[in-house]
Amino acid sequence: MVAAEKLERPIRKFLPETFTVTGWEQLKPYFDKLLEREITSIDGLKDWLRDRSELESVISEDFAWRYINMTRFTENETYSKAYQDFVENIQPKIAPVSDQLNRKAAASEFLDMLAYETGYDIMIRNLKKDIEIFREENIPLFTELSLEQQKYNTLAGAMMVELDGKELTLQQASVKLMSVNREERERVYHKISSRRLQDKQALDELFTKLIDLRHWVAVNAGFKNFRDYMFTAMGRFDYTPQDCFDFHESVAAEVVPIQNALVVERKNLLGVDPLKPWDKAVDPEGKNPLKAFENGKDLTDKTIESFRRIDPYLGQCLSIMNAMGHLDLESRKGKAPGGYNYPLAEIGVPFIFMNATSTLRDMVTIMHEGGHAVHNFLTRDLTLNDFKSTPSEVAELASMSMELISMDAWDIFFTNEDDLKRAKREHLEDILETLPWVATIDKFQHWIYEHPNHSLEERKENWNAILNQFSDTVTDWKGQEEAKDYLWQKQLHLYEVPFYYIEYGMAQLGAVAIWRNYKQDKQKGLEGYLNALKLGYMKSIPEVYAAANIRFDFSRAYISELMEFVKQELEKLK
Repeated sequence: MVAAEKLERPIRKFLPETFTVTGWEQLKPYFDKLLEREITSIDGLKDWLRDRSELESVISEDFAWRYINMTRFTENETYSKAYQDFVENIQPKIAPVSDQLNRKAAASEFLDMLAYETGYDIMIRNLKKDIEIFREENIPLFTELSLEQQKYNTLAGAMMVELDGKELTLQQASVKLMSVNREERERVYHKISSRRLQDKQALDELFTKLIDLRHWVAVNAGFKNFRDYMFTAMGRFDYTPQDCFDFHESVAAEVVPIQNALVVERKNLLGVDPLKPWDKAVDPEGKNPLKAFENGKDLTDKTIESFRRIDPYLGQCLSIMNAMGHLDLESRKGKAPGGYNYPLAEIGVPFIFMNATSTLRDMVTIMHEGGHAVHNFLTRDLTLNDFKSTPSEVAELASMSMELISMDAWDIFFTNEDDLKRAKREHLEDILETLPWVATIDKFQHWIYEHPNHSLEERKENWNAILNQFSDTVTDWKGQEEAKDYLWQKQLHLYEVPFYYIEYGMAQLGAVAIWRNYKQDKQKGLEGYLNALKLGYMKSIPEVYAAANIRFDFSRAYISELMEFVKQELEKLK
């Protein structure tokens, strides 16, 4: 791979080279060919699976671009309609035929023979799971869910505030929460909070509708609740809801006390009483905010260089994406919130979307999404799309480990030694904040879907009870109770990707373990990391973690061990 070359998609073997997705009528003949083909040998089954993978990759990439364009330009009706057209007129037609294809594969006499080959056993397990949960009556519900979920992006993308005569996105405005001027921080906090609360009712109503639709899907599929349905749908074969509850308790016992001590230290250093929500992002020693880069181009150039320094291959991955226009990094009006790395299944070169301003958090975000991107490149040549579609516990291991490994090259962003130390310290402290927040959001989701008929008052009450379990005891919310009541509404995962959140906690622990290995032996640590990612989803989650020389473990003892390591590293940065 040459640094800035543009990659081409593989030559197609099943679909015409000129084929593009325009509608179901153009796709149907290829699904029919797969349904009608006779499979007479194990090699014939492999060829059939490869052709199906090619077809699904083309469709997946088409949908990806519709989603990417819609989130980049939320006010563009053409892009919104293109996305809606797929969701309403293509996806519902594909779903039942995909189930027929699954059943055709499952009925093949050669499938069990294939199960002995690496990767196919995992694929077959997922295929049988998909057959188990498929219900035709859920197809229109999934269509409705996709359209409803899109509304969150529209609402959030329209959230702007005016500060000093300028209209800013909430991401841009939140940078000012790092101001050393406490009055300015408070003013900005109230502006952002008030703007979010303007839509509290709309967001509450949207969430209620999503909960109802999701519960209906679960009941149709024979599950007691949506949580149990999602554990099966997401292929959580390696852990249970009880393991999640154990994770919550471990974080409360082992991480929250460390976080609390850091907040006490912050309060003392700032010399404020009480410590308010707008005092959480400012440097506790009263230093001006760290500025990691100037603009999107500067962020891109420095990120490529930092990746290249860790390993030339990593830099090449980002260079290719840049050359192909697969990076949209800066925050702007009409752009959906958040950030993501979207895999493009056919060409194998993903797209990174984010809302960068100039902060350390933005810099860490590109490291995170860049880790996902490297993962896509490392699995690009695997035979089947199923082999590349990693579970989120593995996908987030790729991204969160890169955040920590990349710290070795952060001097590209921070040439001043004190700033560099401060950046690393802030990031490690952020990890100690992330784990309790992950536990909060995950526990909230369990409660939500175990009690699908709850009232809005019960939702608020239980949100606060759960939030308090994982929050510090220092921050004073008096006068900001309403903002606290609705903090959960800023978490897009609740709206768009339900139950996708505990993975961040599991992967964060794995990332700390990979970083510990890397600090002990850079070459061996990086090798383990890359070896694990190359496996895609051809091994179970515990086996992928083992390939990186770490454990898939979120017991209290293991969390305690890893947090002790983080504390030691923090001490070195004082």
